[in-house]
Amino acid sequence: MAEEMTTNATAIPTGDGTVWADVTPLLTAACNELHDGELIRGDNFSLFAAMSALEIMDPKMDSGMVNGRYYSIDEAIESGAAPVPLSFDKTTDALCIIDLMDHLLACEATWHKGHSLAQTVYSCIYLLRLDRTSSHSLLHSYCRTIRAICNAVISIVTEARTHEEEDLFIMAPGLPLSGEKDERFLSTLNAVEETLCRQLRACKAPAARKMVLEDQEPLQTNPDLEEDLCRALLCRLRFRKHFYHMLTCMRRPLGRGFELARKHISLGLLELENVQKSSTFLRSVGFLNSKDAIQSETTGSGCQPIGFDTSLNLRISAPAPPRAMKILSWDMVSWTDKLKALDYFKKLLHDLDIICSFPLDPSLENVLHFIVELQKRQPDLVARAFLQFLINLLRILCTNVAWQRRKLGRVLQDWRVIYVQLELAFRKEFGEFSSVSDENSCIKLAKHILVWVEEQTYWIALRFLSLGFDLDIYSSSEYCMVYWYLYVILVKLAEKTHVKQLAGADYGKKKGKKKRDSVIDTAKGYQIPPAVMLLQCYVCLAEGLSMILAAVRNELKVFQHASPFNTEYERFIQHFEHLQKACLPDHITYQSFQECTSQARISTLVMYNHFKDAQRIVKELKKVFVNDPNKMAEIRCVEQVAERNSIALNVINCVGGRDATLKISLDFSYHPNFAVLVVKRS
Repeated sequence: MAEEMTTNATAIPTGDGTVWADVTPLLTAACNELHDGELIRGDNFSLFAAMSALEIMDPKMDSGMVNGRYYSIDEAIESGAAPVPLSFDKTTDALCIIDLMDHLLACEATWHKGHSLAQTVYSCIYLLRLDRTSSHSLLHSYCRTIRAICNAVISIVTEARTHEEEDLFIMAPGLPLSGEKDERFLSTLNAVEETLCRQLRACKAPAARKMVLEDQEPLQTNPDLEEDLCRALLCRLRFRKHFYHMLTCMRRPLGRGFELARKHISLGLLELENVQKSSTFLRSVGFLNSKDAIQSETTGSGCQPIGFDTSLNLRISAPAPPRAMKILSWDMVSWTDKLKALDYFKKLLHDLDIICSFPLDPSLENVLHFIVELQKRQPDLVARAFLQFLINLLRILCTNVAWQRRKLGRVLQDWRVIYVQLELAFRKEFGEFSSVSDENSCIKLAKHILVWVEEQTYWIALRFLSLGFDLDIYSSSEYCMVYWYLYVILVKLAEKTHVKQLAGADYGKKKGKKKRDSVIDTAKGYQIPPAVMLLQCYVCLAEGLSMILAAVRNELKVFQHASPFNTEYERFIQHFEHLQKACLPDHITYQSFQECTSQARISTLVMYNHFKDAQRIVKELKKVFVNDPNKMAEIRCVEQVAERNSIALNVINCVGGRDATLKISLDFSYHPNFAVLVVKRS
């Protein structure tokens, strides 16, 4: 063994000034001196350094474990992995550049979805050594534009702080991102675009396919492909130019660039359509010069792009979390990815167009409604970042659904504390409001502020409960308590909204009733505001669903809680702990829920059908919102839920427990939050 160690020691290569020493005895002695839980470390040793040093034996965690083809960028360049030009044949060179542009588009979409910039966009060797491309004006201008776009997007997301679990998005260790802040690259890009336009006009001129015009050199050597190749390159360059201009316009303060940004968005969508149309031509010629090429899902032609290696940056960047990465496919019909790169950018531009169309002087109610409606489109990270710029004070609503719900649960108590402190301050200043006979403007304002704070608090509570449906965190046995709590919150929200709107319509002297009947009763001498009537519909749906689920649980023994790990009370606390801590509403407990639902019976519900009440209100709302397509769509969903649940209630009442084959399930296809009971025989 000693001889073997000596042999291995002498085999270690040495260089100038290198001295090797055996530290095994030193390490052994140090280990013998250490006790359990002790660690020897230097001043520069950190947790990050420890995690980087540990070998997890997982390719996704150990950056040096995956052995790529090249160990450095220089080695890749010397091996011909990123030639300039891409091919000495001009036709092949043009086709390869288009493949490079398409693959970069797919890489950028993958990056936007939360993956590492180093392993997506900057897997392109040309971006890592941009100076090498200076002799190729088309490639050089495009790469400079990509670098500027990446830099702008990182800046936007970093300032907005909407990246949450997509924290890899803004990490760019050692990557050459700077250098394009002066926008000089745009002049180069415009010059290349103008050259391509002249080449396109030249090939469309009479006899252009027979002779080369003396004042304009063609893009490549095949006259039959000249026009289509020029168009394919132009639409890709123009999309990048419009995308960059859109980013810069939307960042202008106070929304001054929104109108111009919308123009660039419109033009960008048009160029994306042209990019998509060019794929038919590219697929037909993509393999003419390389019939044995490996097929790729990330280019319009289906050919493998030149100049990419995802393993190069693994050795210069910190280890990434264990997240599998697959570059999004481009736009091929035969590929099965649910999300394509082109689809992603189209959706991104549409989302940004919606943000730019928002008026800059809205009321708070319109702001909240706008953000919630936009969130239904499930905007991705970049769109949420711009939404953050638009409405910085409402940062929570710009995040993803899971993060948003956690944050809303935490701020509920803050809003409740604000209300209590305001109430105490106003009572100290004005005394008891009920004892004041002659209300001056200050007292009216104080009351209005209190009502407004309460309304917003209950709106947050409603949003908190509704997001649970989007996250699918409620089980079938819990929907009864969820709809019951929704009903309680909706009643309070409708009450506060009604009082606020009455005060706004100069009804401040009339004291709003605080019982449920004041919300549901429509036989008033004045017209109930449409917003309150819509809330009444949801009150009826929530109460109806909670009671019918309680009734079938009591009588038919379905949707019962049968978990051995926690009780129904514990589930109640888990779901509504934030609401309970904030006392929303007051005196609402698990015992209140039990008292309301333990005696529910189908026969009683048939006599007082909450779903028919909702249908009656819907008829009135249709007249009010006839010119609002979004509200009409929402009202139709409510109507379908009410109508089908009313039918289900009658069926259950007729059949009841006499039919053992009766199966009841919940269907959320008509409304994302309010279920429809489906009654079938098994």
